[in-house]
Amino acid sequence: MGSEKSKGGSRKVEPQDLKVRTQQFALRVIRLVRALPKSTEAFVIGKQLLRSATSVGANYRSCQRGKSKPDFIAKLAIAEEEADESCYWLELAITADLLPEAKMKPLLQEAREITAILTAAGKTAKERGKWDGESRKG
Repeated sequence: MGSEKSKGGSRKVEPQDLKVRTQQFALRVIRLVRALPKSTEAFVIGKQLLRSATSVGANYRSCQRGKSKPDFIAKLAIAEEEADESCYWLELAITADLLPEAKMKPLLQEAREITAILTAAGKTAKERGKWDGESRKG
């Protein structure tokens, strides 16, 4: 699938691990959005962040059910785009001082890591010639 850098080097990120991780990311964003101030700009940014962050896991899950290699790659690319968009909205929320930076930075780091994993997975999928859709279903 891909690899994730850690203190001990790199390890393979299994599809089930990423399903759980993207769902946890979405839940963390939901809690963050609930904590945003009740202002127009926080509402707009929060709504966009909520949409993109919850879409990451949904699209990743969908790609695991891809019917062909091109379908898998296309759905994986959507998940990657949504993760990157989540980075944008988190960066904007930090810059706009909507919450203390210390509360948002770990979530931004997680969004960046998920984006990197999905990007690497997409590159790997494009490089591989053979489609093995059955091993992806889970």
